[in-house]
Amino acid sequence: MNSRTGWKCLLLLWAILSSSAYATDTTSALGSPQIASMAPESAHSSAQSSALSDASSQRGIRQGAPWATFYGAATDIDLTKLAATFRMLDIDADPDQENFTPQQVAALKNGGSNKVLSYFNIGSCEKSRNYWSEVPEGFVSCSANLAAQRGNYDGYPNEVWMDPSNADYQHLLLDYVAPRLVAQGVDGFYLDNMEIVEHGTRTANGPCNSACVRGALDFVAKLRAKYPNLTIVMQNATSDVTRLGRTSAGAYATLIDGVAHEEVYQPAHDLTAEGELMLWSGMNLRPGGQPFWIGTVDYVGKCSNLAAARADYARSRARHFSPYASNASADQQTVCYWPLLGSEVGP
Repeated sequence: MNSRTGWKCLLLLWAILSSSAYATDTTSALGSPQIASMAPESAHSSAQSSALSDASSQRGIRQGAPWATFYGAATDIDLTKLAATFRMLDIDADPDQENFTPQQVAALKNGGSNKVLSYFNIGSCEKSRNYWSEVPEGFVSCSANLAAQRGNYDGYPNEVWMDPSNADYQHLLLDYVAPRLVAQGVDGFYLDNMEIVEHGTRTANGPCNSACVRGALDFVAKLRAKYPNLTIVMQNATSDVTRLGRTSAGAYATLIDGVAHEEVYQPAHDLTAEGELMLWSGMNLRPGGQPFWIGTVDYVGKCSNLAAARADYARSRARHFSPYASNASADQQTVCYWPLLGSEVGP
């Protein structure tokens, strides 16, 4: 999570607390706002959503239903319990990781009662992925694509930032990585590390210029065009750069079904992140005819820390977000089955 300045926090809070008739913006590739009315944007949102595909009615996630992230293997968890407890799941379905078979993904979907999304890293490439160095003919691996590399990912020595505007990198993600995830039977994608679009160029930790920003947003437009009926959720990167961003297919916000943000309430309350999510909520988007889904994922150290989890869930639900609390960001190899899930949120 990037550090944020105090003035931006105050600005976001002012926008939240001001009149409900606040204006929305359009942005340049760098996210510079130009004031526009909310009504035309909403009308464009409806037209864009319906133009994508008749199958888009399958999009959308039920707000408030229990959800969880789990990046471990099916053999390390009780699939029946997992499927019975949560209505949306974010897993790592990369077939090369051998975490899940298509049959196990189908079990998690629980006869269509649950949405199962696969983790899909857009802004960086992990060296543990096979496509870091091994790809079929016609593709360029992450390690070989020096033109797309944007430096090491601070704090994650196994990852390298990648420029999503690079044509070879887009081809790899769109025509190799994504189809293999879809073949596993998942309902869609959980996009990670899109926050590279917020970095700007004055950083060594994944610099991203205006072309990089445009390319990242347009990549998601291409992903939506290729899979019009699948669910797409973006993690983090919830600033105006994405919320008000434009793509070759129209408003970026109309292309996705929801956003999630890490560390909104735990281990500390991030007022800026919370404010960004509330601005997304105020757009009143309706992907697939359902409310735009907004999730929070917080880290409370261990699954026995019920007091922290209870406070986290209460704050998130008070904003009408969908909360999940896990043990640690770099872990997520286990699932926390909080008692408050069953008593406060029904299946």
